[in-house]
Order: sequence, then C-alpha cells, then structure tokens
Amino acid sequence: MRVLGIETSCDETAAAIYDGDKGLLAHRLFSQIDLHAKYGGVVPELASRDHVRKLVPLIDEVLTASGSFPADINGVAYTAGPGLVGALLVGAAVGRSLAFGWNVPSVGVHHLEGHLLAPMLEPDPPAFPFLALLVSGGHTLIAEVAELGRYRILGTSLDDAAGEAFDKTAKLLGLPYPGGPYLAKLAEQGRPGRFDFPRPMLDRPGFDFSFSGLKTAVVVAVRGLELDNQMRADVARAFQDAAVETLVTKCARALRHTHSQTLVVAGGVGANLELRAQLSKMGARLRIKVSYPRPEFCTDNAAMIAYAGYLRLARGEREDLAIRARARWPIDQLHPPGGDGNRIADGG
Repeated sequence: MRVLGIETSCDETAAAIYDGDKGLLAHRLFSQIDLHAKYGGVVPELASRDHVRKLVPLIDEVLTASGSFPADINGVAYTAGPGLVGALLVGAAVGRSLAFGWNVPSVGVHHLEGHLLAPMLEPDPPAFPFLALLVSGGHTLIAEVAELGRYRILGTSLDDAAGEAFDKTAKLLGLPYPGGPYLAKLAEQGRPGRFDFPRPMLDRPGFDFSFSGLKTAVVVAVRGLELDNQMRADVARAFQDAAVETLVTKCARALRHTHSQTLVVAGGVGANLELRAQLSKMGARLRIKVSYPRPEFCTDNAAMIAYAGYLRLARGEREDLAIRARARWPIDQLHPPGGDGNRIADGG
C-alpha cells in the first residue's frame, strides 16, 4: 500500500509518500517561519492562506520525487487535529478531495499519534509497548503506548508546555522567532551555576509538569539587570538546565513506575541536544533503550502522518465523505485501527 500524507496543523505545510514495502519514498516541507517572524508568533489566518498556496505544489513535488502517479496511490492520510482549525481544514479538504477523486480511502490522523510513531521511520525502530515523552511547542506529556491507538496518559503539563516555556523565555532574552532553537544554541555559551532556577513539581509525586513558574522565575531573576551577551547566555543555560532536569527526572520516575524497557522521545523539543544527552545518560543508567526520530522528523512533518495513516489504512480504517477537523482532540480518546472508533465528531 502506498499512502500520501498531508500535514497542515500549524505553520508547516508538508507532504510525503510512504510505501508499505519500500518505506518512506519522499517528503517535502515548507516552513512559514519567515511569514510569522515579524509578528513574534503564528497568525492563524495567514497560516491557513499560506497552506492553500503551498500544499498542492508540494503534493506534486512528492509524487514526482517518489516516481508515483495518482494511480499508484492507495490511500490518503491527513492531519485532522489537534491544531489550528483553519489550517487543519485546508489539509483535510485537499486530502479528502484527492481521495474521492482518486477513488481511494482516506483517514484523518491524530497529530500527536504521528509524533509518537515518528521513531518507527528510523532504521532501528522501537517495538510496542513503550513509554513516550512527547515534548512539542504546545504539548508536553508522558504516555504509556501499548499498541497503535492505545495510549494512557500518565502526566501532562498543567499550564505552559515545555516548548512554550522555551519560546517565551527566548523572547524575554530578545532572541528571534521561533525562540527555542536559538535559546538552546545560546545556552551552549552559558556558564553553569550563574543562575539557579527551580525544577517545577519535582517535590511532588506523580508525572505532571508545570513550566509557568520556571518562566516567571526567569522574569524575576533578570528584572533590572543589564543583560550583556554573556549574561543572556548564562540565563539561557540555567533555564535549559532546569527544564531538561525536570523532563528527565519525570521520565525516570515514570520508567520505574511502569517497568518499561523503552523510552520514545518525540516532538520539536525532542531535537534539543542537551535533552537528548541527558536522556541517553539516564537510559544507560537504567539500562533501557531511548529512541528518537531524526531531528527533521521531530518538528511537524508529513512523513509521520503518512506512516501513521498507512498503519491505520492497512488495518481497515476508513473515513466517510465528510471533511472534518478538530482543534482539540485528546490522544487518549483514540482506539486501535478498524471501524469508526477514531472518527472525528462533526463540527470539530
């Protein structure tokens, strides 16, 4: 089975072709960073309009790059949520329309499920069951993954997600948008111990996160200071150390609780080199496997959507003719493939 994947949940337009026998054949992505940078964040209406302009040409590109014709496509997968509803509707409308025109089945994919499965695209993929840390711009959670579509959330962020805290702290330090990668780069020049920020909620039992207090601690610490380049690097280092230690400690706690032998790390913050280094050290200490997708598949992309869609379509899942999208969609509402258990409610 050969599947076209479409991703338009926020500010990246992406398309990919996944083949059940040959693997990932082609993927393309267009980032809207330059479009939104002058506003300091994503403008939903502009994002939707840019998806309209860029999506079909990207689909043409991946068809050509994969040596595929429409007659070779056996199914279409598109991100149906969660995300910006206008952006989602662009991908859903194009994906569902192509499936109808090509007379092939389609399926709406949960964006976070795509992230959780992204490490499966690597040469040494993890096997079910596993524990997952998903850290992206808008989501931070730890979940038990029993099988495709069967997820149990152990902990989640009670306020800002880790990615949001990175971006907001970066903005405070005057770094460009999107701030997270710039903060991580600046932190490499920081001196350890110059600032000491709290490790939120580590003194409480459980697996939930809270990053708003850490962000506030940064605001208080720099208030009234003359921030030269070295001082800004020191702040970035201290913030990143606190955020990474919090994530790693919670993961270690969840691994011990579940007796899991594999940890999957996914989402945009999963590309952070310091986080990967500390999680790898933890994995070696606990003698568990830690799996990551390559950095380009940590951020939003269509390869993960094509792969997740392939798994569901290959096991018989089908959408009806309606075009649906859902801005909010808890991942623990999903079910294993088959029937209409994952069908998105009308109206989003």
